[in-house]
Formats: sequence, C-alpha cells, structure tokens
Amino acid sequence: MPQGHVDRIFWIDTLSRIAQPVLHHLNNRQLKEKMPVEGKLDDRPMYTYLEALGRLLTGIAPWLEHGSREGEEGRLRGRYAEQARGAIDAATDPASPDFMNFSEGYQPIVDAAFLSHAILRAPEELWNKLDGRVKDNVVKALQSTRTRKPYYNNWLLFAAMIEAALFRAGAEWDRMRVDYALRQHEQWYKGDGVYGDGPDFHADYYNSFVIQPMLVDLIETFKNEDPFWASMQENVIQRARRHAVQQERLISPEGTFPAVGRSLAYRFGAFQLLSQMALQHQLDATLVPAQVRCALTAVIRRVIDAPGTFDENGWLTIGFCGHQPEIGETYISTGSLYLCSAVFLPLGLPADDPFWQGEADWTGKKAWSGQSFPIDKALY
Repeated sequence: MPQGHVDRIFWIDTLSRIAQPVLHHLNNRQLKEKMPVEGKLDDRPMYTYLEALGRLLTGIAPWLEHGSREGEEGRLRGRYAEQARGAIDAATDPASPDFMNFSEGYQPIVDAAFLSHAILRAPEELWNKLDGRVKDNVVKALQSTRTRKPYYNNWLLFAAMIEAALFRAGAEWDRMRVDYALRQHEQWYKGDGVYGDGPDFHADYYNSFVIQPMLVDLIETFKNEDPFWASMQENVIQRARRHAVQQERLISPEGTFPAVGRSLAYRFGAFQLLSQMALQHQLDATLVPAQVRCALTAVIRRVIDAPGTFDENGWLTIGFCGHQPEIGETYISTGSLYLCSAVFLPLGLPADDPFWQGEADWTGKKAWSGQSFPIDKALY
C-alpha cells in the first residue's frame, strides 16, 4: 500500500479517536453529563463545552466538506457530518440540556469564532444542510457574543470571524468589527512572516493557532466587500507562506517541535497554518507537499502515542506530550484541547492530491542527515 494512503488512514483514525467522544455525546445531548472538566479554575464548566465543539469542528470541517463520499472513509465522513450538524443543534437550542454559553463572560467570543471558522470551511455540510430552526438559533447565538468587546490582541480576529459567519448566513453583520481587526493586524505586523499578538511580539504559536489562519480566511471571505481589504490579500498570503516555511523547519527528524510559549496543551494544533497552506495549495515553492505530510505525520504520531494523552474514556487530557497538567494555563480546560484538530485540515484534499502522494524527507530530517536542503531566506 502506498505510504500516502497509509498516512491518510492513520490521520483519519487519529481524527476519529479525538472527535468521537465529543460528537457522539453532543449529538445525543449528553456532553455536559459525560465530558470531564480538567482545569485549574472552577469557572471552566461555563466555557469548556463550546470550546470542545468550536475547536473540534474548525479542524475537521474541510474533511466533512470535501472528504471522500465512497468506501469506509465516505461512510465515516458522512456519519460525522451528520453528527456535527446534530451537535450544532444541541449547542444552540435553548431547550437542549447541552445548550452552550455564548453570552456570559469573555471566553465565548473565542469559541464562537472557532465555530464560525468551521462554518466558513464547510458551508455546505455545516450551514446549508442545517434546517431553518437551527440556522436561526446559530445566528442568535453568534449575535449574542456582541454584548462584550474583545481584548486588544488576536481577539479582534475572533470578533471579525463571528461577523464572517453572520455574513455567510445572510444576516446583518458589522463592517467595523471586520475592518478594525484587519487594519489593526496590519499595524501589528513585525516582519519576516510574523505578526504581534497585539502591539507586542510574543514567542509562541499564536500566529498559527489563530492569527494567520483567520486573517487568510477573513480576507478571502470579504475581499469583494471592500477594495482595501482586497488589496491586503497578496501580503497576507505571502506572510502566511513564509511563516509556514518557518513552521516546517521547526519539526525535528524525530517529529518533535520546540515547547515554546503559551497554550502548549493545544499540541499539534500548533501547525494549523502549515496545514492550511497545504490545504489551500499555497505552500512555498521550496516545500514539496509530500514532505509537509511526512513531517506532520511524524508530529502526530509522536504526540498521539504518548501515554496519558487520553483518559480511560477517550477524552483528551491536559498536556503537551502525554498528561502534563502543570503546563495548562488557567484558561485551559478539557474543551480547550480540541484545537489540536486543526492539524487535520489537509484531509480536505482528495486522496489523489500531491499532498497524499509519495514520500519525502522534511527540512529537519534532511539537514540533520547531511542531505542538501534549501537555504532559508527572510521575507522583506
């Protein structure tokens, strides 16, 4: 069996292992009853369930939208797509025991944005196929986040992403929230493919967890709504390509990556931007798609095989490589961890895409084995 096919099966099996408890219990309206809440603060049950839903769906949405309709993959994809729609219904129906908090505290702004990003990534499966009642509930839930303003950092993008989903839904949307987020992040660009998280530079993975994936998709969504927004797209894509190059070079020959910065409990979700550039066929010319797949596969294997990554009932635990609750910040709880699903974005590419064909060593593996590898160049 070709290695690319083996890798795709492994990716789908791993995605399924992560997604199954969340989608199964939420589809049965039992998430709050069944999901544990590991974390340092007692208020986490107010937020953790929407975290689990929004973050999981933002990563698996391209596969739900574009994955195979045939064979075992097709059956699994179809089942999860149906469960995802049931989960969205359960989360936004005021009569549901799993009705989620969109309007109390600040955290719901974040995870309503991840849910919104999922809708943008899978408009057919996660929006068009919802019935009218559920669509109305989703719109009301998203609009209810407007009672609070986001913080002056990457959170501006969360507010804009919620507006993007409302725009996609044909509902009233706020141009100012979108414009402010886009213009302010242009001001926060630091150079060489890296944005500040607010006015300051942070040495962490937030350019990939949030900033650049959302910028890329916000511009694509709104580029026809304003000439200035359209004019930003070329620079936004160039910077994203450059940062994806940097991300690929962070992956060691053994599939490890530096434990730097906050939110390390999101595990391989740190590579969302690299995965998104592969999904959107926007990889830099120095990166062969197969080498990106092989690098990401090495990371996924290294992380997922660590003892303690899951509890006895299949829920993710707080940790970077295994169960390491001490590395979870106060805002981290069980639901937060499902942002790891963002690494699976390339499952939205068909099995015959170059990403899933052949084998190739990644930069770190080439460099540390004496092979030739491309010289690195800054983006000016």
